Amino acid sequence: MTRTIVESQSKTAIIGFDQPFCVIGERINPTGRKVLNAELEAGDFSRVQSDALAQVAAGATVLDINSGAVFSNKMAEDPRYADNNFVEPDLMRQLVETVQAVTDCPLCIDSSVPGALEAGLKAANGRPLLNSVTGEEERLEMVLPMVKKYNVPVVAISNDDTGISEDPDVRFAVAKKIVERAADFGIPAHDIVVDPLVMPVGAMGTAGLQVFALVRRLREELGVNTTCGASNISFGLPNRHGINNAFLPMAMGAGMTSAIMNPVALPVGPTKLAEKKAEVEAKGIVIPADMDDETFCQLFGLGSTLPKAGKEMEAIRAANFLTNNDDGGAEWIKFNSVNAGAAGAAGGRRGGRRRRG
Repeated sequence: MTRTIVESQSKTAIIGFDQPFCVIGERINPTGRKVLNAELEAGDFSRVQSDALAQVAAGATVLDINSGAVFSNKMAEDPRYADNNFVEPDLMRQLVETVQAVTDCPLCIDSSVPGALEAGLKAANGRPLLNSVTGEEERLEMVLPMVKKYNVPVVAISNDDTGISEDPDVRFAVAKKIVERAADFGIPAHDIVVDPLVMPVGAMGTAGLQVFALVRRLREELGVNTTCGASNISFGLPNRHGINNAFLPMAMGAGMTSAIMNPVALPVGPTKLAEKKAEVEAKGIVIPADMDDETFCQLFGLGSTLPKAGKEMEAIRAANFLTNNDDGGAEWIKFNSVNAGAAGAAGGRRGGRRRRG
């Protein structure tokens, strides 16, 4: 069986056909996160620490660390900050050190900047996953020697100098090319985790079918583990969690062994909470003065004020159980015991208030 080993100083994550699905937490990434980007520019890494801890608590087995920040304010003072080759190496080092200070979860070093990849590899304890190499010639010649030098596994993305093809046969051929080129450097197939590239199903109706077929081929013909950006499948559509929840177990059934994703159901913020309370009160419903925000969220189906494991994690844990990758259902039972306990506590508080009323 193909097994890809990712390690921290004290923990091991195994990506494999006979292993529980590997969840690679994606939250430590300033791309598209304006608040996090601004905090990093100001040298504030507190959100990085809280995101790391929340993802591990929600079930992430590896944490992706992406250093792709844009420091606009510093750019105005020093033109060197316009160059990610200048910004990212030091930022990656700081991110890795920050995360390792609060958790021993294995890491995935993620950047398009070679200098940042190497800085992350130098700072990381153990054996991190490197994200990523593509089929582009320049990228192959730049990244594969680094993979060999540090003896780490690598994510191989199925695009090359021609871009991202909509033809799954072309994407398979790119993956095969990367695996073969890696072998030339002495890198075994079990250290290659292929991302076959998930297209949005809203733009391409066959996107799901394509990736399921690709994953099967990659497993059967190349013997490699696979991953993907899981949320890409639902991009631009309503109720994205519903689509993701269906996609992930189906991808697992096809042989996918990991995904880069958000394992955390983001907490309900003060704005959404205030809007819902106003809506409830407008309907003539009296909210008891002593009702806490968490109880209100539970009662009216808003979610939670605390970061918890998302619905996607529920789907993954159920699929692990159904594929016999959860011995005796222990993790499924543990997951639901925690959730049931929280719901029961909230329900008890609500019941008490109703009796007093």
